[in-house]
Amino acid sequence: MLPELVDRLFPLEIQRPYVSMIQHRGGLTRRKAEYFVRLWAYLLLKQQEELNGRLPANLKELHAPDGLISCTHREAAELFYQGQDRGSDRAAGMMIDRLVALGLLNKQYDGNSLCLQIRSLPDLELPKPDKPIELFADAFNPRTDAISIANLYTRNYAPMIRDGAAMSKVAKVLRIWSQQYATGMRVLRRSDNHTVVAASVLFPVASESEIYFFQQPSRSFYLTTDNPVDPFIMAAPGDRTCLSIYIRAWVIDQPYLTVATLCQLLEDAQQTLLKIRNDYPEICDLYSLIVHPIYERLRHILGFERICEDHQKSFAWIHGSVDRFLETDMKQALANLRIGDASHS
Repeated sequence: MLPELVDRLFPLEIQRPYVSMIQHRGGLTRRKAEYFVRLWAYLLLKQQEELNGRLPANLKELHAPDGLISCTHREAAELFYQGQDRGSDRAAGMMIDRLVALGLLNKQYDGNSLCLQIRSLPDLELPKPDKPIELFADAFNPRTDAISIANLYTRNYAPMIRDGAAMSKVAKVLRIWSQQYATGMRVLRRSDNHTVVAASVLFPVASESEIYFFQQPSRSFYLTTDNPVDPFIMAAPGDRTCLSIYIRAWVIDQPYLTVATLCQLLEDAQQTLLKIRNDYPEICDLYSLIVHPIYERLRHILGFERICEDHQKSFAWIHGSVDRFLETDMKQALANLRIGDASHS
C-alpha cells in the first residue's frame, strides 16, 4: 500500500465530512484533522490489502480497523506532507504523538517497529441519514441566522482573522446590514432542521468606496479585524451612481461543499441580483475577494479576472460583469468542475 494512493481510493470530497467532524470534536486545527483522516484511511486500506490480498477499488466510508497496523514515520510523513520540504520523519512522529495524546490513536513501539491503531470511538462515526438531505434557498433571518453565519464565516476566513472577537463582530454587523438592505443576504438551509449550511451577502457599494477595489485587499479588511470603521459604504436604494456589488460573504460549510451546492448558491445569487437591480438599476460590476485556492478554478469558469493582489498574502480582488454573470447557465458551466481539483488553475 503506497501512501500516495490514499487520495485516489478515498477522494477529497469524501474526506471532507470526516475532517469537519474531527475538527468540531476539538483540539485539532483543520490541517491536523486532515492529517488524521488521511492516516485513518491509509491504515484501513493497508489492513484490507493485507487481509484480502488486494486493495479495494475505492473506500466509501471509514471505520476503525481491527487491532494494530504497522506504520513507519516515513510512511506517515509521506501521508501528511506529500513531498513538502517541511515534512520530516521526525515531524510526522511528533504529529502521531499529538494524535495519541488527543485519544484518537493507540501507539505501540517495540524498539524496532511502530504500530498504530485508530481508537473506536462513537464520535468518530459519521451519522447515516435516513434519506439524502435537501437544501433550500431562503432569506437571511437576523434573529436566528446571525450567529450561525458568523461561525461559518470565521471558520472559512480564518487566514484573514486578526481579532479574537471576530465572531461577535460578524454577527452584529450582519444584523446591521439586514436593517439597511436585506435583499442581498441569502442562505441555504437544510430542509429537515432549517440549519444554515451556506450563505452569501451581495453588498451594493457607494461610488466613493469603489477605490478600495484597486488597492491591496488587506487595506480594507473590516469584519476580520478590530477596525471600527467599515471602509465600504452601502449605497442607498435608488442610488443611480451605484455601479458595484461586492460579494461580501460567500461561505459553504465543508461537509456540504459540493458542485450541486455551489450551483444552487450561484443560481440563487442570480435571482437575488435581478431583485437588487430593481433597486440599483445601474449596477454592472461584481467584485469579490479570493482567499481560498479552492475557488480559483470557479473564478476561471465564471469569467472573473484578478485586478489587484496583496503583496504579502495570496489574497486578490477579482472582477466580473453583472450582465455576464446573469447570462451564465450555472449547471452547464459547472458540469465539469471537480471540487477535489478546484485548486488547480
